[in-house]
Amino acid sequence: MSGPSTLNDINRLGIAFAEAKVVLAAVELGLFTRLGAGPATRDELCAALGLHPRAARDFLTALTCTGLVHHEDGKYAASPAADTYLDKTKPTYGGAFLERANRMMYPAWENLSGLLRTGEPQLAGREDQAAAFEKMMGNPDHLRNFLRMMDAVSGPLAPELATKFDWSAHRTVLDVGGARGNLLAQVLKAHPHLTGTVFDLPPIEPMFDEHIAGFGLTDRARFAGGDAFTTELPAADVVVTGHVLHDWGPAERTELVRRMARAVNPGGALLIYDMLLEPAPADPWNTLISLNMQLLSPGGSEYTLAECEEYLAAAGLSDVDTVRLGDHDTLVIARKPA
Repeated sequence: MSGPSTLNDINRLGIAFAEAKVVLAAVELGLFTRLGAGPATRDELCAALGLHPRAARDFLTALTCTGLVHHEDGKYAASPAADTYLDKTKPTYGGAFLERANRMMYPAWENLSGLLRTGEPQLAGREDQAAAFEKMMGNPDHLRNFLRMMDAVSGPLAPELATKFDWSAHRTVLDVGGARGNLLAQVLKAHPHLTGTVFDLPPIEPMFDEHIAGFGLTDRARFAGGDAFTTELPAADVVVTGHVLHDWGPAERTELVRRMARAVNPGGALLIYDMLLEPAPADPWNTLISLNMQLLSPGGSEYTLAECEEYLAAAGLSDVDTVRLGDHDTLVIARKPA
């Protein structure tokens, strides 16, 4: 594998955080939403976004170097991808992940050396996992931001999940930690014979009802509230969970998988998707996300397929297949004997 070969290459790699922050600031300031209304001059953008002219020129020039902004005839315009995914007024908006990255990930990564020395999360004021979730659930604005981020992550995976697993022999599906039902809704739309349930923390239910109504699925989808560690999960032919196990350490993952496996009807399947770690990855994305989980939580991290198979074996499931899901996720399919 080739890598940086000159000091300049190494220096550029070392300040990649600066380019990242330019993009995150553009999302925070609503630049792409403003450009969604049409191209604008630098002065127009300064007025619309409240930018100081001293830094605006270099900020916009740096964005053009990323390819997210084009500059022609004195006006700036969003690239097709930025216009599609980073304009908050469009239904295709996927910038909620970057919003959360700006608020939480970026400050935490400043203290990576602290994690490496102590093994402890590094975001200032971070509570333990249960307290952090409880605090977020008590703040509707924070909760909505979190759910939008979950939608941005799960949304692109849902169409693939709908096609890469054979749903024809099943009638019911349960999404554990399914937030406001974004992934479940897309699976149900693709397979009209299915009915489904999202199991998640009770404060999410009103936002689930609102979101599911937007899909026209109130007659086929319902919400069940509770704590997955203490509440009996509703039974279903297929139980799905994604980007949930990585919030917890190995002991908690083992327990959650055991409880989910128990909810699978005989002859059904347990589906787990996450950004599984590889021994020698060509792309560092999953490894970086794993470090990020460790920076933000006391037990969380990504995990390997072998570790996932151990959790499944402890739950009595051994018939395991895997399917690639999206650019970074692996779908692990474990079937329960009839």
